[in-house]
Amino acid sequence: QVQLVESGGGLVQPGGSLRLSCAASGGTSNPWVMAWFRQTPGKEREFVAGNRWDARRMYYGDSVKGRFTMSRDNGKNTVHLQMNSLGPEDTAVYYCASRPVWHVNYYNPNVYDTWGQGTQVTVSS
Repeated sequence: QVQLVESGGGLVQPGGSLRLSCAASGGTSNPWVMAWFRQTPGKEREFVAGNRWDARRMYYGDSVKGRFTMSRDNGKNTVHLQMNSLGPEDTAVYYCASRPVWHVNYYNPNVYDTWGQGTQVTVSS
């Protein structure tokens, strides 16, 4: 069974940057889809970014386009999320998620079957 472990969260000032990482282990093959979501109290999980393991294309949520960049380590089951120009609205718990096959509704958290424990990102002066 795949396990996901996030790292890299913390406190950053507005306008600053953070880099999150998510390492996958325990599976028999590459997790086919890996994605980042975020959640604040009382709100649903919001799609941030996602990637098919067989494709270079990354998908981004509208609220982070142009500021966040998702990447992966070739040959490793690891993805990163580089977050730039952070603002208070980016404060949330960020989760890594994966699923074994591609799904057209990749932005829907309900289609993912494996989640990390989450890492807190706080943007504040």
